[in-house]
Amino acid sequence: MLTITQALVDQIVAHARKDHPDEACGVIAGPEGSDRPERFIPMLNAAMSPTFYEFDSGDLLKLYREMDDRDEEPVVVYHSHTATEAYPSRTDISYANEPGAHYVLVSTADTDGAGDFQFRSFRIVEGVVTEEEVRIVEAY
Repeated sequence: MLTITQALVDQIVAHARKDHPDEACGVIAGPEGSDRPERFIPMLNAAMSPTFYEFDSGDLLKLYREMDDRDEEPVVVYHSHTATEAYPSRTDISYANEPGAHYVLVSTADTDGAGDFQFRSFRIVEGVVTEEEVRIVEAY
């Protein structure tokens, strides 16, 4: 289960809406071993594409060095889908290289009639996708 604050959910959704029609992407870092997302880090989609996201390799290296210096790890890796449901694509699955992370997808398309976005979380380990419950809290 992913436990995340409403403020972080709001930031992810706002980033997805701001970058629409391109996919948005980013990381939420947290203290090593805590499984607690705390620090919101929006990233640039280097692909600048409505169907694909890619972290800039230089930005990603800088981020990992910064997290290492702060004793943090990527707790959430998020991105948006602009025309499809919030479910990992084959490409998303092949690029998922953080087995301990929650992979959050936000869809800015109303694909289920439930509103103008979906917010879902998955674990992706060795190509296996497992959807998990999301618990939104006001504070930890």
